Formats: sequence, C-alpha cells, structure tokens
Amino acid sequence: MGKITFMGAGSTVFAKNVIGDSMLSDALCDFEYALYDIDPKRLEESYIMIDCLNKNINGGRAKVTKYLGVENRKDALRGADFVVNAIQVGLYEPCTVTDFEVPKKYALRQTIADTLGIGGIFRALRTIPVLEDFAADMAQVCPKAYFLNYTNPMAMLSGYMQRYTDIRTVGLCHSVQVCASSLLKELGMYDDVKKPIREKIAGINHMAWLLEIEDADGNDLYPEIKRRAFEILDNPPENFKDLVRLEYIRRFGYYCTESSEHNAEYNMFFIKDKYPELIERYRIPLDEYPRRCVNQIARWENDRKLYLTNDVSHKRSHEYASRIMESIVTNVPYQIGGNVLNNGLITNLVKDACVEVPCLVNKLGIQPTYVGDLPVQCAAMNMTNINVQLLTIEAAVTKKKDAIYQAAMMDPHTASELSIDDIVALCDDLIEAHKGWLPEYH
Repeated sequence: MGKITFMGAGSTVFAKNVIGDSMLSDALCDFEYALYDIDPKRLEESYIMIDCLNKNINGGRAKVTKYLGVENRKDALRGADFVVNAIQVGLYEPCTVTDFEVPKKYALRQTIADTLGIGGIFRALRTIPVLEDFAADMAQVCPKAYFLNYTNPMAMLSGYMQRYTDIRTVGLCHSVQVCASSLLKELGMYDDVKKPIREKIAGINHMAWLLEIEDADGNDLYPEIKRRAFEILDNPPENFKDLVRLEYIRRFGYYCTESSEHNAEYNMFFIKDKYPELIERYRIPLDEYPRRCVNQIARWENDRKLYLTNDVSHKRSHEYASRIMESIVTNVPYQIGGNVLNNGLITNLVKDACVEVPCLVNKLGIQPTYVGDLPVQCAAMNMTNINVQLLTIEAAVTKKKDAIYQAAMMDPHTASELSIDDIVALCDDLIEAHKGWLPEYH
C-alpha cells in the first residue's frame, strides 16, 4: 500500500475529484489518503466526505487519515509517494480581495489575477514561502515523493520548486486536455470531425499554443478553424465569450489553452482604461474571479449537506493526477501536458522558464518532450509572461523589494496602464496591505 497526501484538503470539491479518481483506480484504491489543512472546519468536512466516498465507491479499501495544522504537517507527509498541492494562501478573504481592491485605486482592473499581473505576483509571493516549508519537510520525510502542483500561479510556483528544491515537481492544469475539443465545439466543428483528434500543444501555462490540430485522417483543421473564427470575430453571436483567444488566432496564427477571461489580462492589448470600448467589444468580465469566489462560497453552503451524507458518489474526471500516479505505479504509459523546467525543451524560450509541454509518464516518472522553436510571435508572447514569472521568483528567493518592482514593471498589463512611479507605489501599498501574509522585504 502506498500513500497520497493532499495538501489543502479543505478544498473539498477538488479533493473529491482527485481522491475519488484515485479510489476508482485498481492501482491506487488501497492507498492511504492523508488529508492536510490548517482550517479545522474545512478539514473535517473533507474528511467526512472522503471517508463516505471510500465506503461508497471503494468498498472501504483505502485508509483515510487527517492532519491539522503546521505542527502535524510532517506526519501528513511522512512516507508519501505522491503529494497533491491545492492550497490557497490567504483564501478569498482577505488576500484575493486585497489583490483586486488595492490596484483599483490606481485604475488598474483585472479579471482573474491568479496567474499573472499584479494579483498573480502577490499570490506567488505569499505562496512560495509556504512551498519552501513543504519542500523542507518533504526532504526529511518523503524525499522521493512526486509533488503534483495544482495551485496558481502555476509557472511561478512550479518553477520555484523545480529550480530551488530537490523535490520532483510537475505542474498540472485543467486547460490542456480540453483545449482542442472546446475550440472545435464552440466553432460547431466537433461533431463533424473524424476522431481521434491529433494535437500538439506547447508554450507556458495558460498560454500554451495549439500548434497543430488534425483529424484522424491527418487533415489539417486550422484552415477551417480560422475561417469560422474570423466570421465570429466579425459578427459575434450573442453571449459568445471566447473572443480574446479567437483574436489570438487572427493576430498570432494560433489558439491557446486558457480562457479568454484569463488571457485578457496577460498582455497589453485588451484591458485599457483609455479605451473602455475594448471591454465591451471583447466581452471581458472584469472582477470575474471575485464574482466566482462569492458564487462558489454560496454554492458550497447549499451543497454541503449533499457532500457530507452517505449518498456521495463519484465518476472519474479528466484530471491528470490519478492517471499520473497510476502510470508511475503500474508502468503503463500515459501522456500529459505538464509544467516542467525548460532546459532546452522549447529552444527559443529561456532555460529557467517553467514550460508546458507534452510529457510521457511511466515508472521512470515524468519525462518531458523536446519541442524545438515555437513560432517567433508565440515565443515573444510567452516571454512577456516569463519575464514576470522569473522576476517574481527572484523576489521570493532574495526578499528584495526591487525585484517585486521589476516584476510589476515587466508585467504587460500593469506597465501598459501605469507609470513607473505608480507601479512602485502600488507594490508598496500591496506589501503593506498583505502584512502578515508576506515575509519581510528589504
């Protein structure tokens, strides 16, 4: 019997997906599932739900344990084969609210703020110190475990773990495996395409490019994709929301993995205080993440009774985590899109970048695939984000305020809206507002 430790188990719905998926695997169903969180109420709710799930879908074969608080963290990790990370430092309140409200004083608006931008920078700065502690504990009690990171900002957190610790780390995102099918469905092509679809995706998290897409007979689907995408851009149907990514196809030639509400804030093109008409034209949902958080909190209040009863069940999801663990345990190969250290995989991106590329998984672990050069314009777009990611990691490691300022100065959306002096002032205001959640910077 092996052991899977879930960090941030108070994320009950996500814990249900990953652990439920694992319990439905013959290779993982009798593992120990160790749940860790610092919130006693959320941990207890997840424990009740996972224990019920174990009985209902797994015949009670697994061992479910719970560990509360920093003082019990090493015991939660001890002897783990796999560690799944889904923590959110500071939660919606107070930290996410701060990430949105303080920048508004400078007329800087955001949509999601969990991956890039000023919100993504500060989310990383308060999370990396916690991951540093995780890594130190893992080095003592489970040094050979795989660290499967789901927490955003993905490239900054995974990149930190890959460069500054010896923990075997891969970053996992939901968007890679649904990218091609979602595009074909929204363009009305999915049902008419002969399957299986062949695709090639590479770049960085949330901005990995759909470089190739073919049907089962090897026909290139991009010409028809572009024709339909341009028609939609010229006359968008009511309630169509994916206009930013279709504009990527028109201007850069390729579609990317993550949603338009995310990508609207990863560049200098769409959210502009001086051009408010762009918000309406591209249907950009400002303050989308806080809105989702409020709705999710309300939904959980309604769903709690369902999840905490003996009626809870599960069907295996499309999440990568259980498939990765299953493949390593059984040596049955599996392919994922993983976030790994570049080191020459994408040859026109810097070696220290955390890149998202196809990876083979088997008993030897996670083996990334060589990609070569991205199209120049795609690499250029990625580098505008990588600059921010690397400088944010630098700030977290060195504890230098100058690196925070530089990360914000290089952020394409922030720099396109604010002066250098305002960027520095905004960073100082956020450092002050996040007191208690950040280490001391000098």
